[in-house]
Amino acid sequence: MKKIEVEEKVVELLKTVYDPEIPVNVYDLGLIYRIELNDDLTQLDVDMTMTAPSCPMADFIIEDVRQKLESIEGLTTVNVNLVFEPEWSQDLMTEEAKLELGLL
Repeated sequence: MKKIEVEEKVVELLKTVYDPEIPVNVYDLGLIYRIELNDDLTQLDVDMTMTAPSCPMADFIIEDVRQKLESIEGLTTVNVNLVFEPEWSQDLMTEEAKLELGLL
Protein backbone atom coordinates (compact mmCIF):
# COMPACT_ATOMS: atom_id res chain seq x y z
CA MET A 1 0.00 0.00 0.00
CA LYS A 2 1.09 3.56 -0.64
CA LYS A 3 1.28 6.12 2.17
CA ILE A 4 -1.77 8.02 0.93
CA GLU A 5 -3.77 4.77 0.82
CA VAL A 6 -2.83 3.92 4.41
CA GLU A 7 -3.69 7.45 5.56
CA GLU A 8 -7.07 7.25 3.81
CA LYS A 9 -7.72 3.87 5.48
CA VAL A 10 -6.82 5.39 8.87
CA VAL A 11 -9.38 8.18 8.40
CA GLU A 12 -11.98 5.70 7.11
CA LEU A 13 -11.55 3.54 10.22
CA LEU A 14 -11.51 6.52 12.60
CA LYS A 15 -14.89 7.51 11.18
CA THR A 16 -16.27 4.18 12.52
CA VAL A 17 -15.35 4.98 16.14
CA TYR A 18 -18.02 6.70 18.21
CA ASP A 19 -18.25 8.07 21.70
CA PRO A 20 -21.28 6.08 22.98
CA GLU A 21 -22.72 9.32 24.38
CA ILE A 22 -22.45 11.33 21.13
CA PRO A 23 -23.88 10.23 17.74
CA VAL A 24 -20.84 11.55 15.80
CA ASN A 25 -17.56 9.77 15.05
CA VAL A 26 -14.29 10.80 16.74
CA TYR A 27 -12.79 12.11 13.49
CA ASP A 28 -15.66 14.47 12.66
CA LEU A 29 -15.85 15.54 16.31
CA GLY A 30 -12.31 16.87 15.90
CA LEU A 31 -10.85 14.56 18.54
CA ILE A 32 -7.99 13.46 16.29
CA TYR A 33 -5.12 15.94 16.48
CA ARG A 34 -2.31 14.11 14.66
CA ILE A 35 -1.95 11.13 12.34
CA GLU A 36 1.67 10.29 11.54
CA LEU A 37 2.89 7.31 9.56
CA ASN A 38 6.58 6.46 9.49
CA ASP A 39 8.48 6.20 6.20
CA ASP A 40 8.33 2.40 5.88
CA LEU A 41 4.58 2.43 6.66
CA THR A 42 4.89 0.09 9.67
CA GLN A 43 4.34 2.50 12.56
CA LEU A 44 1.36 4.76 13.10
CA ASP A 45 1.17 7.45 15.77
CA VAL A 46 -2.15 9.09 16.56
CA ASP A 47 -2.70 11.92 19.02
CA MET A 48 -6.28 12.31 20.14
CA THR A 49 -8.25 13.97 22.87
CA MET A 50 -11.64 13.68 24.50
CA THR A 51 -14.43 16.26 24.65
CA ALA A 52 -13.70 16.52 28.39
CA PRO A 53 -10.70 15.34 30.45
CA SER A 54 -13.04 13.37 32.72
CA CYS A 55 -14.72 11.44 29.88
CA PRO A 56 -15.88 8.15 31.45
CA MET A 57 -15.63 6.37 28.09
CA ALA A 58 -12.03 7.43 27.30
CA ASP A 59 -10.46 3.98 27.81
CA PHE A 60 -13.15 2.30 25.72
CA ILE A 61 -12.81 4.82 22.88
CA ILE A 62 -9.01 4.70 22.81
CA GLU A 63 -9.03 0.90 22.76
CA ASP A 64 -11.60 0.92 19.93
CA VAL A 65 -9.36 3.29 17.93
CA ARG A 66 -6.28 1.12 18.58
CA GLN A 67 -7.99 -2.15 17.63
CA LYS A 68 -9.40 -0.77 14.40
CA LEU A 69 -6.11 0.82 13.34
CA GLU A 70 -4.15 -2.34 14.17
CA SER A 71 -6.25 -4.13 11.54
CA ILE A 72 -4.53 -2.15 8.75
CA GLU A 73 -2.32 -4.44 6.73
CA GLY A 74 1.40 -3.77 7.13
CA LEU A 75 1.26 -1.86 10.41
CA THR A 76 3.31 -3.46 13.17
CA THR A 77 3.01 -0.67 15.75
CA VAL A 78 0.05 1.57 16.54
CA ASN A 79 0.51 4.21 19.24
CA VAL A 80 -2.63 6.06 20.36
CA ASN A 81 -1.70 8.97 22.61
CA LEU A 82 -4.28 10.77 24.71
CA VAL A 83 -3.49 14.48 24.86
CA PHE A 84 -5.31 17.50 26.27
CA GLU A 85 -3.30 20.29 24.63
CA PRO A 86 -4.77 22.10 22.92
CA GLU A 87 -8.03 21.78 24.76
CA TRP A 88 -10.86 20.44 22.57
CA SER A 89 -13.59 22.85 21.53
CA GLN A 90 -16.61 22.72 19.24
CA ASP A 91 -14.60 24.76 16.71
CA LEU A 92 -12.68 21.56 15.88
CA MET A 93 -15.82 19.76 14.70
CA THR A 94 -16.62 19.36 11.02
CA GLU A 95 -19.64 21.18 9.62
CA GLU A 96 -21.33 17.78 9.24
CA ALA A 97 -20.83 17.02 12.94
CA LYS A 98 -22.17 20.41 13.97
CA LEU A 99 -25.23 19.87 11.79
CA GLU A 100 -25.78 16.38 13.25
CA LEU A 101 -25.68 17.81 16.78
CA GLY A 102 -27.94 20.74 15.95
CA LEU A 103 -25.24 23.37 16.40
CA LEU A 104 -25.83 25.01 13.00
